[in-house]
Amino acid sequence: MEAVVFVFSLLDCCALIFLSVYFIITLSDLECDYINARSCCSKLNKWVIPELIGHTIVTVLMLVSLHWFIFLLNLPVATWNIYRNTQPGAAEVTHEGSHDQAWLPPALFLHVSL
Repeated sequence: MEAVVFVFSLLDCCALIFLSVYFIITLSDLECDYINARSCCSKLNKWVIPELIGHTIVTVLMLVSLHWFIFLLNLPVATWNIYRNTQPGAAEVTHEGSHDQAWLPPALFLHVSL
């Protein structure tokens, strides 16, 4: 059973890393004016909730399987994702508020490093 937990966790973390790299590439395309803000937001908004669900599943799975150290490593990022997405109007990135979201690239780099 423990092998199944870690294989699923590995696959989920690989998907989350791919998703974070996709976010960074899309945001760098926006910064270089290859795409406009509206299309960037529409591309990224599709993946906000799946990212939240994927990270929460790994964290809860480690809690249920009693892997405390890995759970404690995942808990701060999962808590930040839940907090960020439960704020009113924060679940979707809008092109009008893109200047107010200067925290997004540093948060993505932190997420990729974990």
